[in-house]
Amino acid sequence: MSDGPHAPNTQGGLYTPEQRKRRDETIWTLIQGVLAPLQFVAFAVSIVLVVRYMATGEGYLAATVSILVKTAFLYAIMVTGAIWEKVVFGQYLLAPAFFWEDMISFIVIALHTAYIWALLSGSVGPEGQMIIALAAYVTYVINAGQFILKLRQARLQSEAPA
Repeated sequence: MSDGPHAPNTQGGLYTPEQRKRRDETIWTLIQGVLAPLQFVAFAVSIVLVVRYMATGEGYLAATVSILVKTAFLYAIMVTGAIWEKVVFGQYLLAPAFFWEDMISFIVIALHTAYIWALLSGSVGPEGQMIIALAAYVTYVINAGQFILKLRQARLQSEAPA
């Protein structure tokens, strides 16, 4: 990459001063900040419903709806996150600062999409669908952890003396 406004930060921090300024000024940062906790709430409700279904065989419809809601939040956060990355880093995905988070996000998206395929195609029964959803949720938790660590890293960077 060049030394232009979207060049990667080679000084060891998460953001260059220009990237931090773009991050702080874009509406997409706020949108991500709203969608992320909403997705987590949808996840928390859904995991309870999915585990309940797996344990008792009851509540398939509630579990299914909850997975679809969680997936809708995931798709929304992925699209808006790609736009955020474009604004801040100059590319839609796989910016060096978020490369591994994006890679795991692809797995999360693939598993959620596999769930939707299994549901709509009818080729996988209810228990198999729930297992796919649980696999998607495990990767989501890993991915959320990655982003929480990045948020902490960004906070530490902004608190560090210039």
